Amino acid sequence: MVLVVNKELKMGKGKIAAQCSHAAVGCYKNSLNICPNGTKAWEYTGCAKIAILCPTQDEMLNEILPKVKKSGLPYYLVEDAGRTQIAAGSRTVLGLGPAPVSLFEGITDHLKLM
Repeated sequence: MVLVVNKELKMGKGKIAAQCSHAAVGCYKNSLNICPNGTKAWEYTGCAKIAILCPTQDEMLNEILPKVKKSGLPYYLVEDAGRTQIAAGSRTVLGLGPAPVSLFEGITDHLKLM
């Protein structure tokens, strides 16, 4: 699972952790419907998750998300409720997967780890 964090937003470490958690749960739920066997394989192999930084929301929504949709990967886009640090509706994290590492190539492999 890959958690693409919107670097444009000014979020504290705790906020980022919470938003990544929302994305992970959303991806997991979606993957149970889209690819249940792949989800089971991911569970049996340690439930790997990595967090990476996306420089802009524009790149996340207009470059990465269309590739994800085309690939058929499970995904979940977190939109903040606006109760704490950032404005309501802000897109904070795009969660992808779970899926084999090879399926992320050409989608997120150019981004840096957090």
